[in-house]
Amino acid sequence: MSDVIGGKKKKRNKKFDNLIGPTDPKVDHAARERLVTARIGLLLRHSFFGNLATRLTLVNADEWCGTAATDGKKFYYNSRFIMMLKPKEVEFLVGHEVLHVVYDHMGRRGTRDPQIWNIADDYAVNADLKRHKVGDFITTVPCLYETKYDGKAAEEIYDDLMKNVQKISLDDLIDKMLDDHMDGDGDSDDGEEGEGKSKRPKMSDEEREQARQEMKQAILQAAQSAEAGSLPKGVERLIKDVTNPVMPWRELIQTNLTSAIRTDYSWMRPSRRGWHMDAVMPGMTPGEEIDVVVALDMSGSIGDHQAKAFLSEIAGMMEAFDGYKVHVFCFDTDIYNCKDFTSENLDTIDEYEPQGGGGTDFGVIFDYLKEAGNVPKRLIVFTDGYPCGTWGDPDYCDTTWIIHGDKNPNPPFGTYAIYDDK
Repeated sequence: MSDVIGGKKKKRNKKFDNLIGPTDPKVDHAARERLVTARIGLLLRHSFFGNLATRLTLVNADEWCGTAATDGKKFYYNSRFIMMLKPKEVEFLVGHEVLHVVYDHMGRRGTRDPQIWNIADDYAVNADLKRHKVGDFITTVPCLYETKYDGKAAEEIYDDLMKNVQKISLDDLIDKMLDDHMDGDGDSDDGEEGEGKSKRPKMSDEEREQARQEMKQAILQAAQSAEAGSLPKGVERLIKDVTNPVMPWRELIQTNLTSAIRTDYSWMRPSRRGWHMDAVMPGMTPGEEIDVVVALDMSGSIGDHQAKAFLSEIAGMMEAFDGYKVHVFCFDTDIYNCKDFTSENLDTIDEYEPQGGGGTDFGVIFDYLKEAGNVPKRLIVFTDGYPCGTWGDPDYCDTTWIIHGDKNPNPPFGTYAIYDDK
């Protein structure tokens, strides 16, 4: 990514640089008391945030930080900034730093533009805190918030910002960022030299990874003692991922296909897998062939190339079985191009033409299957994970969602994996 977005050089929020300077012991003492009081308040009213806040060591950062920051182990603060805020706003600020650590925003950035990513982070965190009434939303100083980003992950917010990057004022958004994001990139110090920059603490990759692993365990422990319904959706997704990690999509499909049949073999029906060698292998008994339905979401965000590549992978997996039937169709708000593939014509699956292009309605999948009287042993849905309505019928058949696009999906039933073409 270029160092210039929308014609503007990357920079950090300098609005509170006037607060940077030598520490006044009296001001620092008052600020620490306010921070400790805020953590106690979170423990009493929002135990999840309070428990994690107490794990972050309070460290004065008056000489290099104008607001607040965290590296996953310490809570850095500018004492003069803390005293600018109202007591309940300090609770919000502490919750803000906690969620940055919980969501691992430093580790999730990847190759994204650091400046836009940090703005997306703040939007995501502030929306979660405001929704769950963690402290008082900060109004003493500007603070990023838009209703349309409520409940959305930073990745989705980032994509939206990038689509509109030529229309938004990055200077205004940067000035509304609450804290200094310690992601190790130049967007935090703008390439400047000076005493403040030299005193900015650094962490090695090994230290970051150790802090990340320690925080994972702390998150699970804090979640266990949290009040029902008090966790943001992003935290719930994260806990689900930690306790029930998502399998690679190829492995998930292979496992589901294998478990869909019983290992019941018969010498009365030799396996065609032994035809190429001087051996006779037992075949599966009649009625035990694998029966799979593959539904391709062609609502617009999944291209023909990706759909065909996915079908090719499915075909390769089927070759491991002696008998199979694959029923393929496309959908958006209707059903298109229904085709059956078996061992007799599987080699033509590369010629299958995806169709569609409207909205996404998972309900039409189940309506179609019910009308046809088809209850497959496995339903595999290749989708972007953004239905315009419901996810369909959770009780009809075993469903596997292979999701492309949404990096933090949360289907209400079935198993799922994130699709990548690597």
